[in-house]
Amino acid sequence: MRIGIVIPVYNEEPTLAEMFRRLEDAGDPRVPTGGYAERFFVLVDDGSTDTSKEIIRTLATNERVAAVYHKHNMGKGAAVASGFRTALQHGADAVLIHDADLEYDPCDHADVLAPILDGRADAVIGSRFIGRTHRVLYFWHYAANRLLTLISNVLTNLNLSDIECCSKAFTREVAQRLDIKERAFGVEPELVARCARMKIPDGDAQRPLRIFEVAVSYSGRTYAEGKKITWRDGLSAIRCILTYSLFR
Repeated sequence: MRIGIVIPVYNEEPTLAEMFRRLEDAGDPRVPTGGYAERFFVLVDDGSTDTSKEIIRTLATNERVAAVYHKHNMGKGAAVASGFRTALQHGADAVLIHDADLEYDPCDHADVLAPILDGRADAVIGSRFIGRTHRVLYFWHYAANRLLTLISNVLTNLNLSDIECCSKAFTREVAQRLDIKERAFGVEPELVARCARMKIPDGDAQRPLRIFEVAVSYSGRTYAEGKKITWRDGLSAIRCILTYSLFR
């Protein structure tokens, strides 16, 4: 089984090489039937203006790395969409999104992927708030995320705890059907809403996705350390929740 790890990159020069080292050190996840799933990495440079592109070119000499370059900055959603297309073209049986900073731990990938690898899940959403270690930072970020998650749950009838978590994984069948429209950080609520509404073939019928939530650890950055999301992204997230839960 092949797992495509999709990594959007925008001006991550300080963390990119270390992030990739941690990815490699984490190792391939075990498959319940025996052996290991084969990971490969899709690095999507989203028009970086620092040396991220050059670092990616060096990393792409690794046979497990596929590189994608946007000519200009298009946003995280656009980078995720490009990464999904490339991962599927390279034969991915499942895809997992991993940020290029050091906020998420690649050692959690095995747990995130486990419900997919053992056949229980079609999509897995990570959560920073249900049991793993997380760095203590901004109260208002936490409060805003709880509000966004509540609104999303009301409209999707899911019971998630962290829709904005960047660690998300999907089977190939689901990834092929995720027609991502959002260009920026609105991709997170868009993915959740699309999964909530999606149905896939099950014999002669269609069934809803089996969605699982898995705890992940989190070491958030401060704005001084390079955090990019702002209050405007919170307003955009509300628009996305309404749009993709009710109308698309």
